[in-house]
Amino acid sequence: MNERPGTRNLIALALYPTFLGMAPVLGKLALNGQADPFTIAALRTIAAAAILWVIYLIFWRKYIFIYPAGLLGCVMVGTVNGIGSLFYYNGLNYLDASVAQLLNSTYLIFVVVLAAADGHKLTQRTILRAFLALIAVSLITQGVQREFNWFGVGLMIGNAILFAGTFILSQRVLYEMPAQTVALYVLTTMAVVVVIARLIVSREFAPMDSETLNAILALGVTTALARLTMFFSVKRMGSLQTVLVGISETAVAILLAFLLLGDQLSAVQWLGVGVLLISLLLIRREDIRSRETGEMLPVPISGIGFPSISFKRAAFTRAFLGDQAMQKLSERKDLTPEEAEMIRQLIDSPRS
Repeated sequence: MNERPGTRNLIALALYPTFLGMAPVLGKLALNGQADPFTIAALRTIAAAAILWVIYLIFWRKYIFIYPAGLLGCVMVGTVNGIGSLFYYNGLNYLDASVAQLLNSTYLIFVVVLAAADGHKLTQRTILRAFLALIAVSLITQGVQREFNWFGVGLMIGNAILFAGTFILSQRVLYEMPAQTVALYVLTTMAVVVVIARLIVSREFAPMDSETLNAILALGVTTALARLTMFFSVKRMGSLQTVLVGISETAVAILLAFLLLGDQLSAVQWLGVGVLLISLLLIRREDIRSRETGEMLPVPISGIGFPSISFKRAAFTRAFLGDQAMQKLSERKDLTPEEAEMIRQLIDSPRS
């Protein structure tokens, strides 16, 4: 489907880095309020998941349904992202927000590497945009100008790798499911992961003032919105194009630091903002067009209102096992004509 970029695509692209860029500033505000990193990660993810469940139960009930193979994919993505968030907030505890943002932004490098390994075609313009974005991030954060904690550096790099993995894995999972469904179950899995981690560390819950609680609640809201817009963008435009725009979160973080923490932008940082703007201006229409997917709509297939076991197996095979296994599955004799047609469409549809 080669349609013109829709309004929703552009809105998601604009909102995703905005919500994501709020994380380091709000996280630092919570840490300055003496909240420990594990508690912050647990409370903000619980809040984010709870917000989505309330919204879905009231307005989006149709997106709550998920088939077992799809749930498995969401659990994989949520586990990776949940562990990464633990790395992120613990790393932020050891580093300045600007240094943490610089290190976290290296996920762009890992996404490009993983995308290339996954068979994505990297154009010269894409490579140029990635290079310019990294230069911009370095200028905006003004490099690493002081001594820093190597343990914190390791945690932030670990988070960057896991966050890159989240993008690549989610693109496969999103092929067969709506972004709303993926966001709900990924965040729910993240909440389970971080709560288990919080219970394992067995730290006492220190009392928090209202400002700290408000910062954590704001983190929950922005986390929910960031995941919704992120998965929508990945589904429509792919992981690589989403990341190349999402890296502008650095500019959002610097602006919020200026407004909320009193930081000032230097001439070098303004230069970095300009370079980042050039990277964004290199976007072309084909980068943000809607991508054809084999999304399984919530319509009756087997006569009971939900997809049959055969089609669930087909969706899982298409997403994770490849075209050869998919071809063998299409030759099964127990498929209904409707299922056979949908599986044929899955085989014929492009992977990227």
